[in-house]
Amino acid sequence: MISLSAVQCRIIGVMLEKETTTPEQCPLSINSITLGCNQKSNREPVMSLAENEVQNVVDELVHMNQLMIDQKASSRVNKYFHRFCNTEFGNLQFSAQQRAIICVLFLRGPQTPGELRIRTNRLADFADVSEVEVALNQLQNLNNQTLVKKLEREPGKRDSRYAHLLSDLDAADLAQRDLVKGNLAESSVTQTENIALASDDKLAQRVTVLEQQVAVLTEQMACLTELLEDK
Repeated sequence: MISLSAVQCRIIGVMLEKETTTPEQCPLSINSITLGCNQKSNREPVMSLAENEVQNVVDELVHMNQLMIDQKASSRVNKYFHRFCNTEFGNLQFSAQQRAIICVLFLRGPQTPGELRIRTNRLADFADVSEVEVALNQLQNLNNQTLVKKLEREPGKRDSRYAHLLSDLDAADLAQRDLVKGNLAESSVTQTENIALASDDKLAQRVTVLEQQVAVLTEQMACLTELLEDK
């Protein structure tokens, strides 16, 4: 199973996302990949990568056979498409729901099933959280590969988060980080915190709507940039 760096995960996540949400823009140029990596919305953590940094990591992914240069592109700049999954070249074959989960885990790190349901709504359809959990269970044993892992529930949280295992930061490291957070947290949740927890879902939905609006504007800007580059 491949092991990716954080930036490699971000780049592949961007390519999976754009392939679904704005297929007319694909394959992607380095400029478009950089804009996607540095988005302020739908990204955790927010990155600030320079184009030359992105080019270096893209070159690494090409060498790893995870990306390819589009030889058919007629523009003056190189454009790239992924070979990460659902291609004849690799053994990772995902359903639309599984692919959406991996994509969002690449872009936003460990998340609860509820967060995944909200944040994948432009990538795949989930009737409810239980469908997300089914897809997560499938990814824990997909063709004898464990691609995601359930983390220990954080103090004060209602649900456990899930992390992908395709990064060089493995689940043990993530669990240790959670433990450190737990040790630094207060030993009990106050009444105010309980009220905040009850409103988490509504707040997450509001934030997601705003993030999606910003993402659409970012994609439109990238499309205009592509048109200018092709001229």
